[in-house]
Amino acid sequence: MATVSSVISEGATVRPAGAAYPRIDWAGFARRYWFLLVAAAVLAIPALVQLGQIVWSTEQGAHGPIILTTGLWLLLREVPGALSARRPGAARWAGPLIGVALIGYVLAAMIGIVWLRWAAVYVVLVTAFYLYVGAAVLRRLWFPLFYLLFLVPPPYEIILALTRTLKLWISTAAVDVLSVAGFQVASSGTTLYIDQYELLVAAACSGMNSLVSLMAIGLFYIYLRHQADWRYAALLSLLVIPIAIGANLLRVIILLLVTKYLGNEVAQGILHEAAGFTMFACALLLLIACDAALAPLRRRLGRRAAA
Repeated sequence: MATVSSVISEGATVRPAGAAYPRIDWAGFARRYWFLLVAAAVLAIPALVQLGQIVWSTEQGAHGPIILTTGLWLLLREVPGALSARRPGAARWAGPLIGVALIGYVLAAMIGIVWLRWAAVYVVLVTAFYLYVGAAVLRRLWFPLFYLLFLVPPPYEIILALTRTLKLWISTAAVDVLSVAGFQVASSGTTLYIDQYELLVAAACSGMNSLVSLMAIGLFYIYLRHQADWRYAALLSLLVIPIAIGANLLRVIILLLVTKYLGNEVAQGILHEAAGFTMFACALLLLIACDAALAPLRRRLGRRAAA
């Protein structure tokens, strides 16, 4: 059987000036490894269909298709350069790991645990890839592989545990802001009152769901723009958390005002979804604005690294 390296060398063509690595003959690769590709498709497609039906159709998981598309694009973009470090991985532990993951896949499919099923698919595919290319290639592809983990939101139990304090803080902060502005609002835990209306700050408005999606898209932006400067990239990544939480606070305030002036039915209808989308877009634009504002710091770090 031909090796991956032979496929690369046979189908490689040197790019014009400025190219750092050869192209891969993907058609040749598919002809030689069609069985692996079919097996991967049989394993992954049912899990992706289940994700689309159960998770991606909700507000919490709506970012999934974007993650999948951009993650695969990024992986294909980075693979040719990374394969220069190819050395087949050790099968003595990879084989048992694939076996355990396949058992988890079957159990998750039977029970209906979406995140566990996708986790099993992820482990099988990454481990099989490791067998052919080795650990050095995986290290070079660490970000695309990590980025694809955002395909599935955290399990609801984890979100519930993490959002208790966050929901309470956002509820209190929203009441404080509107009270200062002269509105008659009150709160009891995560239940908010404005005029005759009562609203509950759910997990979707607490910041965790948007934190996951914004973290994924934000990290994608940061990686493409600043992967060469890891210190600045790490600093910019830390800003994603307060930006997401602040954007969700603004969302709750907007929904309270819409409820007051237009009624609960309007606020919980299409405007609720529109508020979520607007909040996400504003948060992403704010991240880009912070990146622009921190440009002097980025240049200073670049000069210090070059010195």
